[in-house]
Amino acid sequence: MTQSTLSLPTIDLSLWQDQQTPDEFFLESLRNAAHEYGFFYLKGHGISADLNAALMAQAQEFFSLPMEQKEQISMVNSPHFRGYNHAGREITRGKADWREQLDIGPERAIVEDLKGKPAYMRLQGPNQWPATLPQLKATVLSWQEQVLDVLRRLLEALALSLGQARNAFHPVVSKTPYQLLKLIHYPGQHGSGERQGVGAHKDSDLLSLILQDNEGGLEVELANGEWLQAPPQPETFIVNIGELLEVATSGYFKAAIHRVVSPNSGRNRLSAAFFLGAQLDATMPVLPLPDALANSSVGITQDPDNPLFSQIGQNTLKGRLRSHPDVAARHHSDLFSAVPSKVLHHA
Repeated sequence: MTQSTLSLPTIDLSLWQDQQTPDEFFLESLRNAAHEYGFFYLKGHGISADLNAALMAQAQEFFSLPMEQKEQISMVNSPHFRGYNHAGREITRGKADWREQLDIGPERAIVEDLKGKPAYMRLQGPNQWPATLPQLKATVLSWQEQVLDVLRRLLEALALSLGQARNAFHPVVSKTPYQLLKLIHYPGQHGSGERQGVGAHKDSDLLSLILQDNEGGLEVELANGEWLQAPPQPETFIVNIGELLEVATSGYFKAAIHRVVSPNSGRNRLSAAFFLGAQLDATMPVLPLPDALANSSVGITQDPDNPLFSQIGQNTLKGRLRSHPDVAARHHSDLFSAVPSKVLHHA
């Protein structure tokens, strides 16, 4: 059942753009949005509409390429989980998602000698770029850089809203945090059934930021089990809480369960989803919340199909292995005996 009588809160980051310390109304609004919904609109972010439009135009051009050109940069060829996936290749809760996507991370050198190093170091490496779209790389990297700055500022505000020092999350995001951008195309589907564009799931990062086109379909699950639509709003992003912030706040902030319902046949949906993780070699700190907030926490979610790890690399690798079993089988089969079998599936 989809709930439509409520709407997600909107946070205006411009209230803090020119201030060292945001006012109490801003902090309270941000904390409540993150605590009660785990999902909110973000406006006043400072990223230009022109850059957002350029990114979506490049995404449209990429997904319009012939399949053989897109498959030249197929993710299954990348041990770092970078590249193209056609619709039906990614799995959520045991079912195929009906979306094609291009996964892009920061441009970093491959770790050549992995002997004796943690398995999560395999996630670092180069992207795959389509040779026929030379402007895509520059547009993507510019957008990523600006979004990363926005989310770092938002993390500072979230820390302050919890009664912490502004730099509470700096140790895990100030240098080289794990980050991922997905350019996503949801083709229309026939019928009035479930139409899983992407199934219900949580994100394994700190914060996720979503740029939507004008086609709806994104929904977030409320505490009562109903689904709240998150339709596009002009000049806003959607931001949602990930699992690492749930760990850091002992469950005061909950990683939001969300999904995308495919558009009707004959329609399409484009989005860009940016996921800010933390440095792979770090361990997520658990913040000492004030009593008034700690008493409102129900603890970290206990889901045997989706264990949460405070070690960043472990939690991140878990998410990639379970979402992309074809990449896991080709490049990381040696890890299967070391990782609980349920972790290899998208819970």
